[in-house]
Amino acid sequence: QVQLVESGGGLVQAGGSLRLSCAASGRTFSISAMAWFRQAPGKEREFVAGISRNPLNTNYADFVKGRFRISRDNAKNTVYLQMNNLEAEDTAVYYCAGRRGSIGSAKVAYDYWGQGTQVTVSS
Repeated sequence: QVQLVESGGGLVQAGGSLRLSCAASGRTFSISAMAWFRQAPGKEREFVAGISRNPLNTNYADFVKGRFRISRDNAKNTVYLQMNNLEAEDTAVYYCAGRRGSIGSAKVAYDYWGQGTQVTVSS
């Protein structure tokens, strides 16, 4: 089994930055791709960014390109999401997810999920 634990969420003003972390434990060798999703109140959970085991291979949702950056430290089994120039529309619970295959944007493709961390951006 794999456990994912997010941290780093909080309250920030519009234009500010936050860095989310996701620490994996357990059978981490079974994880290949990692991703961040988010879910705002009343909305579906949506893909934000993904990264393969090769950290050079990344994918982003159009709405975060140029503002967010995903990275991973395989030695620490940790994935990060650096979020810059935050907007009120970025307010959501952010979830870390992992899967055995390649990066995907569909939430049903992911095998493991964290409990989420709240990000609130005030305008």
